[in-house]
Amino acid sequence: MGEFSKVYKVVVFVFLGLLVASTHADGLTMDYYDDKCPNAEKIVYDYVHNHLPTTAAASLLRLHFHDCFVEPITLEIKDIIPTNLSLKGFDIINSVKRKLEKECPGVVSCADTLALATRDAIASIDGPYWDVPLGRKDGIVSNDKAPLDELPFTTDNITTLERKFRKKGLDFADLVYLSGAHTIGQSSCTSFTNRLYNFTGKRDQDPELNSAYAIDLKKKCPKINSTFKVTMDPGSEENKFDTNYYKNVIQHKGLFGSDAALLTDSKTKSTIDQLLDDVSGEKFKQQFAKAMVKMGNIEVKTGSAGQVRTNCAFVN
Repeated sequence: MGEFSKVYKVVVFVFLGLLVASTHADGLTMDYYDDKCPNAEKIVYDYVHNHLPTTAAASLLRLHFHDCFVEPITLEIKDIIPTNLSLKGFDIINSVKRKLEKECPGVVSCADTLALATRDAIASIDGPYWDVPLGRKDGIVSNDKAPLDELPFTTDNITTLERKFRKKGLDFADLVYLSGAHTIGQSSCTSFTNRLYNFTGKRDQDPELNSAYAIDLKKKCPKINSTFKVTMDPGSEENKFDTNYYKNVIQHKGLFGSDAALLTDSKTKSTIDQLLDDVSGEKFKQQFAKAMVKMGNIEVKTGSAGQVRTNCAFVN
């Protein structure tokens, strides 16, 4: 491991007060590339900080979320209809991967590349930093039905959301913390306009949606199939990683039905209240970091169960 990586990890991790074991039960380790490709993390870090706009953080975060929940298809998830057509960030991962291949051919997986780039992109916008357990292999098969079965949707109710998260080893608190990712980024109108124009199929509006917020959304999305985009965290500085998202949810200004669903369960509602009690926002960042590590460990492939792809879009 390079001195850069050692020092940066220690300083930030101590600051956050997080403790993660060096070896995980799934076989991932913090020092996996120390001997195999000692500059791997620095290569990813340098690319993220020198070449990416701040808006890339939201794209990479969403891509990483999809890659963790859908087993085990890595970057060809972009071709699955209709779930992933709006995903972005593939070009970023491919660009970083080419640099890693030049440095250490056939060593660093696309899955690890995505996990590291997401972490660094979030940290670059004053979000949390977390140590990423490494050693994932890339998938060798695809299942085009997996996204429909596995991924949480913006229209899911709390029962469905908790079931999908529980199936992946994540609990109700992880659901709340990871939903906080909606503090950055934008969404296309088509992901939520059913709440504005046809909530129950009778051309009605979701009664749980803040009326003033609904009026504003209708101005930005004048029809149900609008192609426009809106910020997911109104009232907060764009690409600022903070707790404003949770304030919006409490005020019934959550953009998606899945955001509003967090208020319908006493456990998730209480978790939001606890996060908002910490005015510094540090508790949210710490818990988000821990949840990201858990998410990154979902059904990982190691050893002969997967491969290190040369091109992230294709099986070798």
